[in-house]
Amino acid sequence: MSQEKTFAVLEPLVMAISARALFDMEKENAVFEECGLKAYREYQSDNENQILSRGSAFHLVSGLLQFNEMVKEGEEKLVKVIIMSNNSPDLSLRIFKSIEHYDLDINQAVFSSGAPLHSYFSSFNVDLFLSRSDVEVSAAINNGIAAAVLYSPPQGFSPHKDEVRIAFDGDAVLFSEEAEKIYKEHGLDAFIAHERLKAKQPLPAGPFAKLLKTLATLQKRKGIGRQKLQLALVTARDNATHERVIRTFREWNVHIDQAFFLGGMPKDKVLQEFKPHIFFDDQETHAMPASKVAPAGRVPYRRIELNPK
Repeated sequence: MSQEKTFAVLEPLVMAISARALFDMEKENAVFEECGLKAYREYQSDNENQILSRGSAFHLVSGLLQFNEMVKEGEEKLVKVIIMSNNSPDLSLRIFKSIEHYDLDINQAVFSSGAPLHSYFSSFNVDLFLSRSDVEVSAAINNGIAAAVLYSPPQGFSPHKDEVRIAFDGDAVLFSEEAEKIYKEHGLDAFIAHERLKAKQPLPAGPFAKLLKTLATLQKRKGIGRQKLQLALVTARDNATHERVIRTFREWNVHIDQAFFLGGMPKDKVLQEFKPHIFFDDQETHAMPASKVAPAGRVPYRRIELNPK
């Protein structure tokens, strides 16, 4: 099969994102929480022509959308972004004006007027959902969608140009909670013994495994056009438990550009140097400090079992 034909059948990466994740709307949200819906509507209407500032996921969205510059006329886009907001359609004008101002190639949106958003994920074949809402993100995770609750954008963050960098924690993010549960319930020695015993067995997939594989496929197009993609693992594991991780990536046919096995060391200093467009972790103790130096999202644990397919 020729390289061009392979690209032609590549499924697009579909990202759904809330307005508060794409833009900094914390002032607006404070009006809603402190003064109610009526005051919020009036505030949004009065500021309808004011462009919103960049939010936590802005640089990620902007960077990934540039991959569409590689697409030839008549081919499907490599990346699609959909706004999914609890706002009413009447309050959408400011969001669309801001999208146009930043020249973002986003032309699909859902405005639910407060109704749950997760029921629409399958309609759009969503691969990733980013939001500031714990409730909406948990619903996405429970429905088998990679999702994260974003923190406020870090002050003064400047991403790499012409390169999108995405960093992931391992256990309970890329991989299942299996190994992490052993560590929490039985301690470090039991965790190490378990991982060494199963070193040649690939780790079970976690909530972000499918997304990683989709990104890895997109990554193979680097060098065509000017945008590149770097994928990194930033994990608390150390060299005693790294073999199973490497063999898992080989089994998945995924190329990781950089891997940091930190052995329990804080992750924020490494992330400050790596400067990812976003970092995903399941633990607040890692995700919160990381959010001060780079955009970060917390991945909640899945609370229900998916129906077998």
